Amino acid sequence: MSPSAPSNRPAVRLASAIALLTALGLTAGCGSGDKPEPTPAGGRAAASAAASAVVSAAAQVEATPAAASASPSAPGSPTAPGDQQVSFVVNGTTTYGTLHIPPNATGAKMPAALLLPGSGPTDRNGNQPPQLMPDTLADIAQQMGDDGIMTLRYDKYGTGQTGLGTYAGNPGGLDLNSFVQQATAAYQFLAGQPGADPQRLLIAGHSEGAMIALEVQQAAKPAVAGLALLEPQDERLLDLVTLQVDQQVDAAVSAGQLGSAEATTVKTAVTNGVSSIRAGNPADTTGMPGAIATVFQSLNANLAFARTDDAVYPPDLAAKLPSSTKVMVTCGTADTQIPCSTTGPLVSALKTAGTGGPGLVTLPDVTHLLQPAGSPPTTNTLAPAAQQAIHTFDQLWQ
Repeated sequence: MSPSAPSNRPAVRLASAIALLTALGLTAGCGSGDKPEPTPAGGRAAASAAASAVVSAAAQVEATPAAASASPSAPGSPTAPGDQQVSFVVNGTTTYGTLHIPPNATGAKMPAALLLPGSGPTDRNGNQPPQLMPDTLADIAQQMGDDGIMTLRYDKYGTGQTGLGTYAGNPGGLDLNSFVQQATAAYQFLAGQPGADPQRLLIAGHSEGAMIALEVQQAAKPAVAGLALLEPQDERLLDLVTLQVDQQVDAAVSAGQLGSAEATTVKTAVTNGVSSIRAGNPADTTGMPGAIATVFQSLNANLAFARTDDAVYPPDLAAKLPSSTKVMVTCGTADTQIPCSTTGPLVSALKTAGTGGPGLVTLPDVTHLLQPAGSPPTTNTLAPAAQQAIHTFDQLWQ
């Protein structure tokens, strides 16, 4: 870049920063991917609901279990091998999902796992159609099915066939407990399946879904036997935002793409915005660099969600796990959204709780999407290392 156009440098780098923040779920993006996603169609209400879903981590207070009733939404037996389209009702909203029955199902009781997606408008398959289509959860369901484990994945509020449900006229009414209760109802539905072994009920959560898994397990009945925390959100939300922006900015300075004064402006804007939100006030975006202002405007529009999400410290939840719980935590060395450097406190909390299982599993050259580093946007295959980690977890229940 020529010296005559220095004003373009921060814009270029901040575009990268906003893409990263979008991937964390702070805009209309997904905690499961690397690319921003356009606001879903449907006007202002739909946009607000999608933004609410973005910050749908579990509330710090214990969720009240939600009543759920369910029946297959298509003819056929729910114990037949393959994908079964199902639905259950939670707080007046029909939630639609896919129950995957292993091909070798014999009618005997089998382990069963609830799959929870990352943040943003991420559907039951781990996708944000039409741009972000990694099939993360669909691939995990297939892998676990091949290992003899029944799985349930569902379209959470604001996504897929479920949509906004009873919140269609009041998307602002969605609170964090709404999403925790929806996940709790899904777990109860799975536990009630004829083939599910109540002694081998599992939850596999990806990114933000891993944090929600930690919340759901607290009051789950029957108790959760095992947790697969896949590239989990392991810090307070706004701490993670600050860390990632700092890393992006520092890298830009080192590469000569951003001046030190510009870097200070960005970091100060983030620090001030975080302080305001934690104090219970909207962030003042006046004078903020454009990309950072966009992030905080999204947070301001969902201030209660952002503050509650940020109040949750995942290691605190992990420290409360029963010692009988078997846990796996994956860390992809190519995960730029939740870097391996942040996993220490979560892993230490699991050790304090005395949990068993594989514990921390490092995945060399694997991204946040559990794909090989450098994979093209169209990739929808789990990295071999991720497949092996899931298989290792699955073998605990055979």
